[in-house]
Amino acid sequence: DTSLGEVNSFSPSMPISPSSMINQYKFEDEPELRDLFITVDDPESHITAIETFITYRVVTKTSRGEFDSSEYEVRRRYQDFLWLKSKLEEAHPTLIIPPLPEKFIMKGMVERFNDEFIETRRKALHKFLNRIADHPTLTFNEDFKIFLTAQAWELSSHKKQGPGLLSRMGQTVRAVASSVRGGVKNRPEMFTEMNDYMETFSQKINVLDKIAHRIYKEEREYFNEMKEYGPIHTLWSASEEDIADSLKGVASCIDKCCKATEKRMAGLSENLLPILHEYVLYSEILMGVLKRRDQIQGELDSKVDALATKKTETDLFSEEIGKLEDKVECANNALKADWDRWKQNMQCDMRSTFTNVAENNLRYYEE
Repeated sequence: DTSLGEVNSFSPSMPISPSSMINQYKFEDEPELRDLFITVDDPESHITAIETFITYRVVTKTSRGEFDSSEYEVRRRYQDFLWLKSKLEEAHPTLIIPPLPEKFIMKGMVERFNDEFIETRRKALHKFLNRIADHPTLTFNEDFKIFLTAQAWELSSHKKQGPGLLSRMGQTVRAVASSVRGGVKNRPEMFTEMNDYMETFSQKINVLDKIAHRIYKEEREYFNEMKEYGPIHTLWSASEEDIADSLKGVASCIDKCCKATEKRMAGLSENLLPILHEYVLYSEILMGVLKRRDQIQGELDSKVDALATKKTETDLFSEEIGKLEDKVECANNALKADWDRWKQNMQCDMRSTFTNVAENNLRYYEE
């Protein structure tokens, strides 16, 4: 939709040709330019008296000097990934942390741990870690390194360090309360544009996500009906000698359509649905990042206002304001750099996803 581009035009430094964009993206991900490779595989069920959960094998290969070995293999459960994400958000409040698949709401053990669910989650966790590994700042985070290398007992020990959950929650509540009370007076225009862009993006990506799920549901219903419809013609042909060949021909044709539809559904569930949903989650993350940036700005604004009304403690206030100005500048620069990078990746993902869906549809109708 052109109106999305009108809200905040895409970066002018980006290549105009779709093919050159895709080539550039692939070139940036060439193996020889990377020094950290991560694989998430081999899901394993664990049943205890208290709970049932899945762990995944995380294999890391690296040539970086700060790692003691060139290869690591650890097992991690979903809660460990959640811990890593929260530590990254805590350490880098104005960077765009990749999304994790949501925690599954248990409706029954069989449904929760069926093969399709486990494989979908494995792919999402694999993508989450590789997006962090490809990020110029997050890839060097100490908690990320510990996540990739520490044995289970070491990770458990490390998790117990640092501020407690309640103190962190208290800080968050205070920060949100202060941001709600005041609003940001001196927000730079660039971040207002980002906010407007994300509101529009969020609305449109959610609509796309719903439409894609509706298409998939309709395809599945059509597929199930055809599976019943084809064999009827084969049975019918046994009692109609004069038109038996024609009926068998129709049955064969329906069977081919059935197989083509199944392939098309696989393309939607593997390529379109996960990407759209990932960017639904990204839109929520980005709105959160922009709020955190505003909170830092709001803290500076309130100190400046306090200085204007107080005659005493001027030196102390001036020092605090200087530190807050540095903090705001760091937050702004981090978000600006990540914003451009995120938009370029988003455009690449969307372009390749929709091209892939179009090509799958062409093949389907040809078949």
